[in-house]
Amino acid sequence: MAAYAGVDLGATNIRAVVGDESARELGSDTQATPRGPNGIAVTEAILDCLRNACDDADVSPSSVVAAGIGSIGPLDLAEGIVEGPANLPDSIGRIPLTGPVGNLIDSERVYLHNDTNAGVIGERFFSDRNPDDMVYLTISSGIGAGVAVDGNVVDGWDGNAGEVGHMTLDPAGVMTCGCGSDGHWEAYCSGNNIPKYATQLHTEDGMETALPVESGDFDAADVFDRARDGDDFAQYVIGQVGHLNAIGIANVVQAYAPLVVYVGGAVALNNPDAVLDPIRDELSEMVFGNIPDVKLTTLGEDIVVMGALASAITDGTGER
Repeated sequence: MAAYAGVDLGATNIRAVVGDESARELGSDTQATPRGPNGIAVTEAILDCLRNACDDADVSPSSVVAAGIGSIGPLDLAEGIVEGPANLPDSIGRIPLTGPVGNLIDSERVYLHNDTNAGVIGERFFSDRNPDDMVYLTISSGIGAGVAVDGNVVDGWDGNAGEVGHMTLDPAGVMTCGCGSDGHWEAYCSGNNIPKYATQLHTEDGMETALPVESGDFDAADVFDRARDGDDFAQYVIGQVGHLNAIGIANVVQAYAPLVVYVGGAVALNNPDAVLDPIRDELSEMVFGNIPDVKLTTLGEDIVVMGALASAITDGTGER
């Protein structure tokens, strides 16, 4: 039996899965992504995670035929690395990926993708019916999109196509993104930055709220929870975030004309109605042409790692 591997390198967690040629999962492992001291520490954690997944599957790493990697960016495909990821400490710097993974499994068949491109590969591979024109959007610690046009996944020459979280939505640049630029979509609507945006909004209007905005000791989940509990300010924040998400997705739709947009990532998966409903409500007022279906991802939090596995099985294409 041939074994294949998929790896998901995220800013928060590393996941690895080993499966057979039909993508049936044989083993898996999850670890926290190291915050330092450097990129080599992240590489070592990836290799350890992959070894553990192989142990769980009762296969040796050298018996793995091919591996796919879905990773945070920015990528350098020629070198097979991540260079200066925006949502990890600056000390991380360069994270070697394809070379060390290829050495571990003793194979040159290692396919590296932006994590959202791995996501769109996963949606197309595992769903019974998916159009050739579609988008997978993640709203998590960061924001990004994987795009398929005419059945082809849009990687870009360096693997960094789809970094839509770094599109400028606010030309006034009130909020600063993790990449250092102002006004980016990710600076307002990602899981890391929703609390910062809430604090900024509170300084502007001073509404009463149960959120501890003065201390800053709260996260995105707290904002959504308070909004569900009826906190007017938290509901206002979520409304503003929803409006900006609709603008961002409208821009993506105008650029690529997808028939369906699948949304994943921790923020969306944990708050599907609060995230998706504003997008569905506002998109028709913002898009000139066809309005795509906006759906929650079919693969949940497994979307990237299973897309990476699908890439390994299909020599990087995702085509069955």
